[in-house]
Amino acid sequence: MCLWMRLGKIIILMLILVLSSCASHNTDESDGINVVCSGFPAYDFARNIAGDGADIKMLIPPGTDIHSFDPKPADIIAVENADVFICVGGESDEWARDILESSETKPGIVVSMIECVDTLDEEIKEGMEAAGHSGEEEDHEHGAEADEHVWTSPKNAQLICEKITEALCAVDPVGESLYRDNFLEYSKKLQNLDEEFKEAVSSGVRKTVIFGDRFPFRYLVEEYGFDYYAAFAGCAELTEPSAKTVAFLIDIVKAENIPVVFYVEFSNHKICDTISEETGSKSMLLHSCHNVTKSEFESGIGYVEIMQKNAQALREALADGTDKSN
Repeated sequence: MCLWMRLGKIIILMLILVLSSCASHNTDESDGINVVCSGFPAYDFARNIAGDGADIKMLIPPGTDIHSFDPKPADIIAVENADVFICVGGESDEWARDILESSETKPGIVVSMIECVDTLDEEIKEGMEAAGHSGEEEDHEHGAEADEHVWTSPKNAQLICEKITEALCAVDPVGESLYRDNFLEYSKKLQNLDEEFKEAVSSGVRKTVIFGDRFPFRYLVEEYGFDYYAAFAGCAELTEPSAKTVAFLIDIVKAENIPVVFYVEFSNHKICDTISEETGSKSMLLHSCHNVTKSEFESGIGYVEIMQKNAQALREALADGTDKSN
């Protein structure tokens, strides 16, 4: 981000914080504790653990690209007044760090999801676009950043939910038994999800998947032992790859007879469709759960349901590719 833009945002935040400095925690009329979440993964984990014991707010609206989110004054006040604030802690919610650093009024407890697990660096794979160029030479030239998509591994989701449970119990001891019971129930679903991914990978005839898009699944592939090639890293700002990158991915699909090429949510999947048209492979969504559409949100869809669909899609992508069809 440009230095002047960042300084300007910080100044605006400070002005807003001065106006809101008299606010106090848990000012909501409801008896529930206030849990504020930066985005969908945190929100869904929190609502499964808290149940009816908390008022839960998701700041980034459904259908919004999280990388372009800019908090409103009401969002900043909500963070300040939260009993528990849950954020990613990565580049996509740098605005949250600005609020926490600039505010005189602090949330009760802050849960940063990337601090709940062992993080991995984003990597630049062979053929991938990196800062506008293709190839491995820029892999760590400017210092790799931690991949923030930690929740894409169900085992990491379990660790994150443990931390959220402890935070809820700390601010609301009266509700501790509810939170722990809900966590145990949700934990069983995450364990079943873990088994689904293990089975999907172990039953496959290959260990490589192709993304004609960004790749926010580093934790998933590391956890379950398969490999990938993609057009961009998970938080890349580029949307148009070079012809060299597209040709590289097409060649792999053809050489390994790969039946599925993936795209991620909120993508126009143009790259994916181009590869599919050239190879006869199927174009398919693998959802990172970064955010959901408004209709998905209103339907009550959750992390577990989305990841179950991902496990099925992965099973198809790793299967025998002799019968590929669009």
